Amino acid sequence: MDFRLSFGVLLMVFLCHMTSALEVPLDLPQPPTITLQSPKDYIFDPRENIVIHCEAKGKPHPSFSWTRNGTHFDVEKDPKVLMKPGSGTLVIDISGEKAEAYEGTYQCTAHNDHGTAVSNNIVIRQSRSPLWSKERIEAITVQMGVSLVLQCRPPAGLPPPVIFWMDNNFQRLPLDRRVSQALNGDLYFSNVLSEDTRNDYICYARFPHTQTIQQKQPISVTVLEMDTMNETVASLYNITKFSANPAGEYRPGFMTPLGDTSTEMVLRGETLELECIAEGLPTPEMSWQKDGGELPTSRVSFLNYKKTVKISDVSEADAGDYTCTATNRLGTVDHVIKVTVKAAPFWISAPRNLILAPNETGILTCRVNGDPKPEIRWFINGVPLENAPEDHTRKVDDDTVILSNVQSGSSAVYQCNASNEFGYLIANAFVSVLAEPPRVLTPPNQVYQVITNSPALLHCATFGSPIPTITWFKDSKISIKSGDSYVIHENGTLEINVAQSQNSGKYTCIATNNLGIKENHVFLEVKEPTRILKQPEYKVVQRGMSAIFECKVKHDPSLIPTMTWLKNNGKLPDDERFEVDADSLTIKDVTDEDEGTYTCIMSTTLDRDSASAMLTVVEATPTPAIVYEKPDPPTDLELTDQTERSVRLTWIPGDEHNSPTQKFLIQFEDLLHQPNVWVNFTEVPGMSTTAHLDLSPYVYYSFRVLAKNQVGYSQPSQASRQYRTNPAAPDDNPSHVQGEGTEPGNLVISWRSLTGLQSNGPGLEYKVQWRQKDVDQEWSSRTVANASQLVVSGTPVFAPYEIKVQSLNDYGNGPEAEVIIGYSGEDLPLSAPDGVLVMVHNSTVAEVHWEPVSSHSIRGKLKGYKVYYRRERGLHEAEEEADQESQDQVLTFNGNLTEGHLPGLQPYSLYNLFIRVLNSKGEGPPSPDKQFETPEGVPGPPSFLQVNPGLDSLTLEWGPPLNNNGRLIGYTLRYQPANATIETGLVKIMDFPVNETTVTLDSLNSSVQYKFDLNAKTIKGAGPSITKEASTFMETTVPSRHVDIATQGWFIGLMCAIALLILVLLIVCFIKRNKGGKYPVKEKEEAHQDPEIQPMKEDDGTFGEYSDTEDHKPLKGSRTPSNGTVRRDESDDSLVDYGEGGDGQFNEDGSFIGQYSGKKEKDTHEGNESSEAPSPVNAMNSFV
Repeated sequence: MDFRLSFGVLLMVFLCHMTSALEVPLDLPQPPTITLQSPKDYIFDPRENIVIHCEAKGKPHPSFSWTRNGTHFDVEKDPKVLMKPGSGTLVIDISGEKAEAYEGTYQCTAHNDHGTAVSNNIVIRQSRSPLWSKERIEAITVQMGVSLVLQCRPPAGLPPPVIFWMDNNFQRLPLDRRVSQALNGDLYFSNVLSEDTRNDYICYARFPHTQTIQQKQPISVTVLEMDTMNETVASLYNITKFSANPAGEYRPGFMTPLGDTSTEMVLRGETLELECIAEGLPTPEMSWQKDGGELPTSRVSFLNYKKTVKISDVSEADAGDYTCTATNRLGTVDHVIKVTVKAAPFWISAPRNLILAPNETGILTCRVNGDPKPEIRWFINGVPLENAPEDHTRKVDDDTVILSNVQSGSSAVYQCNASNEFGYLIANAFVSVLAEPPRVLTPPNQVYQVITNSPALLHCATFGSPIPTITWFKDSKISIKSGDSYVIHENGTLEINVAQSQNSGKYTCIATNNLGIKENHVFLEVKEPTRILKQPEYKVVQRGMSAIFECKVKHDPSLIPTMTWLKNNGKLPDDERFEVDADSLTIKDVTDEDEGTYTCIMSTTLDRDSASAMLTVVEATPTPAIVYEKPDPPTDLELTDQTERSVRLTWIPGDEHNSPTQKFLIQFEDLLHQPNVWVNFTEVPGMSTTAHLDLSPYVYYSFRVLAKNQVGYSQPSQASRQYRTNPAAPDDNPSHVQGEGTEPGNLVISWRSLTGLQSNGPGLEYKVQWRQKDVDQEWSSRTVANASQLVVSGTPVFAPYEIKVQSLNDYGNGPEAEVIIGYSGEDLPLSAPDGVLVMVHNSTVAEVHWEPVSSHSIRGKLKGYKVYYRRERGLHEAEEEADQESQDQVLTFNGNLTEGHLPGLQPYSLYNLFIRVLNSKGEGPPSPDKQFETPEGVPGPPSFLQVNPGLDSLTLEWGPPLNNNGRLIGYTLRYQPANATIETGLVKIMDFPVNETTVTLDSLNSSVQYKFDLNAKTIKGAGPSITKEASTFMETTVPSRHVDIATQGWFIGLMCAIALLILVLLIVCFIKRNKGGKYPVKEKEEAHQDPEIQPMKEDDGTFGEYSDTEDHKPLKGSRTPSNGTVRRDESDDSLVDYGEGGDGQFNEDGSFIGQYSGKKEKDTHEGNESSEAPSPVNAMNSFV
């Protein structure tokens, strides 16, 4: 296989490692990482210490060393150099030393057991502010009207100085269109005037680092005013600037740059500065344009009265020819500046740290660009890769390093160095080989609170190696998937776009990798917003009275609100007259100083709401209460200052009715286009009685005015006289222009038509123009009227078109239309995705990758890719047993994704998969079928479990699982005695081979309920179990037909005496038992033929089962059970099952061995002071 092809596949496989770089927690081993370093170019002030920063982190903490000018710099041997403890930062004390001795190129190295990281090459240079060289400055005499240049020529400093011109009084010289300072600091006069005569033109240079200012010797300039002058006279007056046309006007000419063309080179990302300064009389106007394009309006700025143009953040698209044009009324002159854009290396994709598990594969990429193309070199731990020991697991291909099957102990720091003649880039990226189970870094049980309808972000920051997979659950059971209301980000954060009250609850994030699983719980509380229900109202209060502002608020009851009052957006005065209650502000004994705007702000920890009202204080008077009403309408509307596009409207206000007029609303009626419809035109403050109105052409205007005070709007005024504006060409073009095909071979151009008011004149039409983009062809054009769309036929499939729609009427065309891009109709895609690759993560999830379909084959807007997959059969089935009823499953991946996950797969199965690309028209052809297999999983439960009971045995039969999910290796049976409420007894476990599906369990107790759990197993483990409960038959006694001693009368009498004695003993036992506490007895005895005899449990001969469940009633006093006495079982004398233990038994001589264990934890509500129930046997012994 070609190496580049395999690289492409690997790149897709390990994309997650590149896009999901993780930070290693500092408690885990990791190579060094540079966290802080000084800039590449460091200019220091010789009056201060040199501080070169170098900080790094790692585990163990790294040690630091330095090189200077490529050789080791022994810090300890220089007493002037100090390295900060625990850091690589150098502090160089240059006091009393020659600072030049420490100039050079420094590089910091951070090292620990897992690798070495290096810093940039840091060039250290001393700032310099040299003195101006001595020179003799000749006085300058010039003829009025000619141009002049005063040279500055400042000394070269580091960094370069800032230049400005001043006079002897330290006043900056005024600059304007005629007089300007060039980028190099020279002072240019496009033409000189008599007021330019002075003897103190002084150039100053300010050096930023040292904050020193140097000045040049003053320059003297004399401007002579002469009507005529020849060269002879000029030589007598020592005129250094002479014009053949002394005081006359002349055409523009460029003073800088010279000639018709010049060149300029700029680096990408820097600021391009172009300058053109022209001479001429009158002073020329400057303009700029870029050949074949427009200047980038968002990044361009014009300075120095358009003599300088600056373009920030230059890109390759800014290269080209720039033309500066100087114009006055005598002519025009152009100069072309050819701009080339080069580029120091810049990142497209810098290498990122890799955290890999053992045996994983990772990729380091160092994607850079530049002009010229940068050279890329790789280093490992600061050593060139070509000099490092050979490693067969490492492959280098230009900008890519592929690390295959990494092992523990192979951690290292890789450096990528990209350089060209304009600069370099260096980046450290460590490869840390770890095997770590997931850990959740977000604190547990964190509570997030948001306001209803606002977004909520629930964090789940994790770490693990391999990288954990994050899943979210709500209330521990509802699985959350990314959808309209939820977004799960790559870092594990769950975003709820618009939180509602039903989103409140407990959320669980689970991080999983092959080494373990970790979960974390967070809680979301969605609160009601804070709202002011009753706002404070405008108050007019007499002096000396009280003012009360109410502010009633509704808020979430779980949030504690805080009420704050402001006066004129500041704090309330510190005055006891201001009383703040829970929902009001009271101002007692109001004074004139209390006037103003009062604002109540109700805030919680999550949100706030506010409202304001104004307080007006009036003179106290016994007059009746002031009545507030709407103002009267304005009167006497008059139109003055009439022009083609404007008019002034004046009016006389009506009575305000005790409430000041806040504003006036001016409305107009268009009698030509919309008669009897009044439209709001503009508003003016209540203090104004006139307004200047800008009008549109071809409108028959009438105006009216409404006044508004606190109460409301007045009635409209009488309409003004009609004012008609003349027609004109349109001022606007249609809006919302777009082009979109509805079917293959057409292009529908649509727009929003102009309104009658916008038409500006009769005969409104639209000129529609289109041409295919990036194709050398002329514009096609068609003019339409009374339409808002045009259908163009015969277009290629999904081709970009440039579209313009211009309005025109009988009086001319509208402005030049803006070009928009549209696309012709789409068709079905032609090609299928290539390079389909399926990676199976586990038995139920697979990951599919594919190469994107080329744009020309999509033939439309890419909507995404559809993945069709279908289960063919189980791997344990023959091909002829293929699942005929299985249907295709479809997953759609929107956008330009080239990978996705296939969930819900069935283990140990053969799947078939193909992919189609999707555009707005439909789906393309399928890719070639791709088959993949899922590994084994745990099986399903056995298909059935049947129990056939016997007297002391049970026979179990079962069927294999419906879904084997792998190769079955056997079955596991667990069983134990059980009853209807709790399980008792020890669990017994039996394993069976796969070919056994029946078993008979012997030697079981009769009439006992047993619980059975059966599950199947594969090599992946046991599957879910099937449960069944069954009981053995009750043992019965068959009457003997032979007459024996048991039928004789004397024997029956003896047995009755013995039974009576046993009954007395039992009564005594129960009395003693009740004295020790109350014990419920479960009533499970079955009815007997003799109502005076209560049967014992037939399976174990005990007196009934002891239980502390609430379903059983405790015995009261010495009363016996309601269903009679207890009889002895003929077949079993054991009391083993009476207690919790199983060790109690009788010897052959009848004596009791072992202690009866009847101890139970008492319920606190029973008040039982005894911690152990008395044994019935002990009770009988004490009785005897």
